[in-house]
Amino acid sequence: MGSPDFAVPSLEVLATHYPIVGVVTQPDRPAGRGGTLHPPAVKAAAIRLGIPFIQPEKVRTPEAMTQLQDWSPDLIVVAAFGQILRPALLDLPRYGCINVHGSLLPRGRGAAPIQAAILAGDQETGITIMKMDPGVDTGPILSQRTLPITPDDTGGMLFEKMASLGAELLLETLPRYLSGELVPRPQPEEGATYAPLLKKEDGFLDFTRPAIELERRVRAMNPWPGAYFDWNGAPLKVLRASLSGEKSPGVKRRLTFEGRPAVGTSEGILVLVEVQPAGKKVMPGRAFLAGTRAWSITNNGE
Repeated sequence: MGSPDFAVPSLEVLATHYPIVGVVTQPDRPAGRGGTLHPPAVKAAAIRLGIPFIQPEKVRTPEAMTQLQDWSPDLIVVAAFGQILRPALLDLPRYGCINVHGSLLPRGRGAAPIQAAILAGDQETGITIMKMDPGVDTGPILSQRTLPITPDDTGGMLFEKMASLGAELLLETLPRYLSGELVPRPQPEEGATYAPLLKKEDGFLDFTRPAIELERRVRAMNPWPGAYFDWNGAPLKVLRASLSGEKSPGVKRRLTFEGRPAVGTSEGILVLVEVQPAGKKVMPGRAFLAGTRAWSITNNGE
């Protein structure tokens, strides 16, 4: 059970080493300006691998449960599926359901742990393989592996690293779990945090916050939902940013730094390395600055 790119490597390694009876993924969703339906990445992988699949709006529906009962799985592996599994489903396979989760639990429970780790300024994150229970990422732990977060890591870059690491750890963990050698250990409650599902507005850059926080937000929200702020009545997307190392002359004050546009914050200056004005292509900050005359004028902080 899985949906986005993060889950594909886990499906691929499972298909190489175990008989997969079926895949459950999310329905096709509209995307882009035209609202064209796009399949989840796991569906495309299932088709390529020749594995039967279903796409229920809710996995708890009678039709979906009937199909799962017909498949009669020994084990269900879940990776970024996007739906809550109820007890009847958790208890269906004789080995239960295990989850490939993108954090070092109990830190980062929830839907967006990878972005949350960058936002928090964590130096490392990792993968947890856990046996699922009815809670939100509260099940006992089977295995964990850490991964350093580099100063340049974006949400997208870390997703790719974590997807590969998750598949690798899954493949190492399964034989020991299925043989009974590996006993799940309860999660500690100390240090638990929650990383909720991201919304478009989570990408908004609030310049009353310190520049170091905003730089992390730019990285965490790349590629989705994307970081932005309002400029000349339209959103200006920020794909890459850096810190100037200088004190801010005022919140929201528009500046230049080494030939790039920059903005004053409550603490420090955020330098806009790569941006995308509304209706235009992504461009370096220097090119943006060369093409606009009004950047250095402060106009009510816009």
